Amino acid sequence: MTYPPGSSGFVRVRGAREHNLKDLSVDLPRDALVVFTGVSGSGKSSLAFGTLYAEAQRRYLESVSPYARRLFHQLGAPDVDAIEGLPPAVALQQQRGTPTTRSSVGSVTTLSNLVRMLYSRAGEYPEGQDIIYAEGFSPNTPEGACPNCHGQGQVYEVTEASMVPDPSLTIRERAVAAWPQAWGGQNQRDILVTLGIDVDTPWRDLPQETRDWILFTDEQPVVPVYPGLTPKETHDAAKRKLEPGYMGTFSSARRHVLHTFATTESAAMKRRVQAYMIAAECPVCCGRRLRPEALAVRFMGYDIAEFSRLPLQRVAALLRPFAEGREPDHAEQVQRHPERVIAQERMARDLAARLDVLLSLGLGYLALERSTPTLSPGELQRLRLATQLHSNLFGVVYVLDEPSAGLHPADTQALLTALDGLKAAGNSLFVVEHDLDVVRRADWIVDVGPGAGEQGGEILYSGPPGGLRDVPASQTARYLFREEESGPQEARSPSGWLELSGVTRHNLRELKVRFPLGVRTCVTGVSGSGKSTLVTQVLAWTLAAHLGQPPAPEHDEEAEEVLPAGAAHLAGDVALLSRLVQVDQKPIGRTPRSNLATYTGLFDHVRRLFAATPLARQRKYSASRFSFNVRGGRCEHCQGEGWMMVELLFLPSVYAPCPVCHGSRFNAETLEVAYQDRNVAEVLGMTVDVAWAFFRKEAPVFRALDTLREVGLGYLRLGQPATELSGGEAQRVKLAAELQRAGRGRSVYILDEPTTGLHPADVKRLTQQLDRLVDAGHTVIAVEHDLQVVGSSDWVIDVGPGAGDEGGRVVAEGTPREVAQARGSRTAPFLARTLGVNPK
Repeated sequence: MTYPPGSSGFVRVRGAREHNLKDLSVDLPRDALVVFTGVSGSGKSSLAFGTLYAEAQRRYLESVSPYARRLFHQLGAPDVDAIEGLPPAVALQQQRGTPTTRSSVGSVTTLSNLVRMLYSRAGEYPEGQDIIYAEGFSPNTPEGACPNCHGQGQVYEVTEASMVPDPSLTIRERAVAAWPQAWGGQNQRDILVTLGIDVDTPWRDLPQETRDWILFTDEQPVVPVYPGLTPKETHDAAKRKLEPGYMGTFSSARRHVLHTFATTESAAMKRRVQAYMIAAECPVCCGRRLRPEALAVRFMGYDIAEFSRLPLQRVAALLRPFAEGREPDHAEQVQRHPERVIAQERMARDLAARLDVLLSLGLGYLALERSTPTLSPGELQRLRLATQLHSNLFGVVYVLDEPSAGLHPADTQALLTALDGLKAAGNSLFVVEHDLDVVRRADWIVDVGPGAGEQGGEILYSGPPGGLRDVPASQTARYLFREEESGPQEARSPSGWLELSGVTRHNLRELKVRFPLGVRTCVTGVSGSGKSTLVTQVLAWTLAAHLGQPPAPEHDEEAEEVLPAGAAHLAGDVALLSRLVQVDQKPIGRTPRSNLATYTGLFDHVRRLFAATPLARQRKYSASRFSFNVRGGRCEHCQGEGWMMVELLFLPSVYAPCPVCHGSRFNAETLEVAYQDRNVAEVLGMTVDVAWAFFRKEAPVFRALDTLREVGLGYLRLGQPATELSGGEAQRVKLAAELQRAGRGRSVYILDEPTTGLHPADVKRLTQQLDRLVDAGHTVIAVEHDLQVVGSSDWVIDVGPGAGDEGGRVVAEGTPREVAQARGSRTAPFLARTLGVNPK
C-alpha cells in the first residue's frame, strides 16, 4: 500500500462491526489528514468514534489505576476483531457544554485561570489592601463569590403579581398559580380550608393581610386535612375532632418557589417556578458576581469582571504591549516592582499566545465570560481545538466531529490552517466531515456507504482524494468533483414584507432590516456576525409576541432567555401571517423513553393498528397496551426500558438486555399480538426506510414515514432514543413533524443551520422539503452557511462584515446572484463561485 507523504505507517482495522458497520477492514495512514465521508447515517462516526477512539481510550485506561478510571466517562469496548498501530487518541466531539452559566469560554479554555493569576500578581491594588489569591477572583469559590448573590450576579424575588397573575380567580380556581399544579397545590388549598380561609372568594376581594400570609409567611402550621369535604363539612369535622385523612403542612407560595428553585434537580420544575420569579441585578456586586475587594483590583483600568466581558480580540490587543515588555512606564515599574513586572510579562505572554490561537480560529468575537450554553456546538469544538493546538502534543490521533460545523466558508481556511499545524507537529487527524472544502484538503479519504443505516456500513473507497472519482457508488464523488452543481435558479417573488427596525441586541445596534414573505430566505455571515441574534432571537421573539404565541426558549433553562423590551419594532404585512414555527436543534426529549416514533405521533397510529387486530380485540387490549411507558403491556422487570444497568466498580457501567423481555420492552402477552406477522417490538426496531415499505397501505403512518425519509432520516430506527440523536437530527425530526401538519397557510418557519450534519446529497433533499413549504404559501427563513442552500434560495440577507463589534450590519441583501456580486461582503466571493457567476 502506498504511504501518503509524511506518513509513518498505518492504523489497521480488522472486522469492525460497531452499530451498522458490516465486518469491515480498512488501513488508515498515520501523520496525515484522514477524512471520513459518506451520507448521513452511513457509519462514519461509528468507525471514527465508536471504533477507533473507543479502542484508543480503552487501551489508555488499562494503563491507569482503577481509582483514576472512575474519573473518566468511559466508552464501551468496540465490536472489532483487531486494531493495529493505533496511537493514543483525543476526541473533539460536538457536544454542548454543561448547561450552566457557571461554565464559560474562560473555563473551557482555562484562560480564566491565567487572568485570575494576572490580577492576583500583577493587578493594581488600592492603597493598603492585602493581596488576593487567584481563587479570590473566581465567582465560583467561597473566597471570591459575592456574598449577597452567591456569585450568580442576580437575585431572585417573588411578588404578589408574579405569583397570582389573575386576581379575579378564587383560591379554589388556582389563583395562586405558583403552587404545584397537581396534588401538591390541592393539598395547600385543603389546608387553607381547615385554617378557615375562604377559598371561594375572588383573590382580590380577600383582606390584604390574608393574602400576604398565604403568599409570604415563613410559618408552617401542621393541621388536619379532610380531602373532598366542603368548607362547612371540614369545619364541622375539625370541631368534632374526627379522624383526618392526613396531617398537612402549610407552605407559603414564596417558600415553595424559592425552595424548589434552590433544590430541585428537575430542569422542567426549575423552569416552572422560575416563571414566577423576578430577576434583578444584585445590588451589592452590580451583576459582576464578585466580592468588593476583588472588584477593587484593576489591570489597564479594568476590574476583572469588565476585563472578562471584552471581546477576545480586544483582550489580545491590551496584553500585547505587556507580553513584549513595552507597556507604558515600563522602566519605572521595573525599578519599583521588578518581581511584579516579571510575573506580568510571563503571564501576559502566555495569555497572548493562547489568544492568538483562538483569534486564528475566528473566535475573537467571544468574551471570556460568555457561558457555554449560548455557544454553538461548532464554537465549543473550536475552543477545545484551540486548547489542543497550544498543548503541543506529539504522536496523538485527533478524532474530530465535523469541525467546520457553524463555520462560514471564510472561516474554514483558518480551521484548515489549524489542522495543518496539528499535523505538522507529528499528529494524526481523523476527521468526520461533510464540508467539501475540508474534504478536498484531505491526504486520504475513507468513503463509507453506499446508503444510510442498514444500506451503509461498507468501505466504498479508502485512498488519496483523486481516486474517489472512479467509484460510481459514491454519492460524495458526485459533489466533490462538481458533477451535481447547478447555476442560479429563478427566484420567487415575495407576497409581502416584514420590517424590523431599531434592532438592538448584542452586537446589533439600531439595525433596520426587512424579510420577504412567501419565499425562502437565507441569512448569512461570518461566525459571530449577529445573524443568529437577528433571526432566532429578535425576529422570532418579536414575531411571537405580535402573533400572541409564547416564544420557544432560546437555550437551556439557565441561559439568557428574555428579550429586552423595545429591542425591535415590527411593521409591514404582519396581518398576512397566522403562525410562527421555530425549528431548533434542542433535543426532542431528555430521556430514552422519548423517541422518533413517539415525538412525531406515528406511534399513536401504530398502537391503534395493533389494538385493532383480532387477538387484541379478543383480549380487549386498548392502544395503551402497546405503550412501553405505562403499566399493562410493558415489561415490569425493566419498566419498559429494555435494558438493565450493571454497575462495575472501576469499569464503565454495562447495559445488558433485560433478562425477562430480552430487550423488547414489552411483556410476553403483548408480544403475542402481531400485525402483518410483526409484533410491536419488532416494529420499533425497524428503520424508517424498512417501516416505509411495511406500512405502505396505512396512510397516516406512511405519510409520517415518507416525510422522515425526505428530510434524510431514513436510517434511524423508529424506537431510537431521543438521547442518541444529534442536534441536526433532532432539528430534522421536528421539521418532519411540522411538514406533516403544514397545510395551506401563512406560517413563518425559522430554522437555525438546518444542514448541520448533512451530506450534500441529503442537503439537496432537505432543500426540496423547504421548497415544498414555500410552494404551500409559507415563509421559510434560515440561518445558514451551506452555499448549496444559500445559492438555491430566493433571497439572501448577509450580516457582517466581520464578527463581534466588527459585525452587526446588513452588508448585502437581494437574490443570490445580486449578493454574489455585492462589494464588501465576505460571503459574496464564495457564493459567486458556487453559482458560477463573476463577482464584482
